[in-house]
Amino acid sequence: MATRVRRKPDDAKRLILEAASRLLAAGGPAAVQVRAVAAEVGVSDAAVNHHFGTRDQLLESLLRFGGATMKSELRAVLNAWPDGPIDPAELVRALSALYARGYAELALALHQSGWRDPSSGLLDEVVDRLHTQAGEQCASTGRTPPSRDVIRLTMAALHQAVALDPLFGNEFRRSAGLTSAGERTLEWWAEVVRATLDGELGAVPPTG
Repeated sequence: MATRVRRKPDDAKRLILEAASRLLAAGGPAAVQVRAVAAEVGVSDAAVNHHFGTRDQLLESLLRFGGATMKSELRAVLNAWPDGPIDPAELVRALSALYARGYAELALALHQSGWRDPSSGLLDEVVDRLHTQAGEQCASTGRTPPSRDVIRLTMAALHQAVALDPLFGNEFRRSAGLTSAGERTLEWWAEVVRATLDGELGAVPPTG
């Protein structure tokens, strides 16, 4: 007879969300079913429902879990460059990686169902660090550093692009005559971030 493992509620929720995340990466939102998640963790369906309620609530929690995971992975990129400038290419890849693991589909499905996430500030740490980096780089070159709002706009546009890329990226690239250019797109975004930090893109968006 199998021994039942008692877990703290937070530990149980984390294990369930990690299992749901693996199923999402393997088969998209349709693969994240309560029974499949329960089997992945080795618990009953009732245990999953106890912690998350309905499947829809599980999916909402999974999307928030993805946001927390992204924030942690971005922080790791920042911490990997404590004494020097951050490599924009690493930042772009870290931001795009999560959406390539099924979270783009999940975010779209929840949005279409009417769910909205009122939270903000996911990229605040990144914006703060890049704003400081831009000031230091431009001080050494004599260029005018980008304002915080320019960096915010750049990161928001990048975030939107990588979030939608797994869903529509190839179609949009084909509309301009490009094929199999996903990797080049990420490289281009890295160059956009790099040019912004270097003060080469000087447009300042209106505030308010």
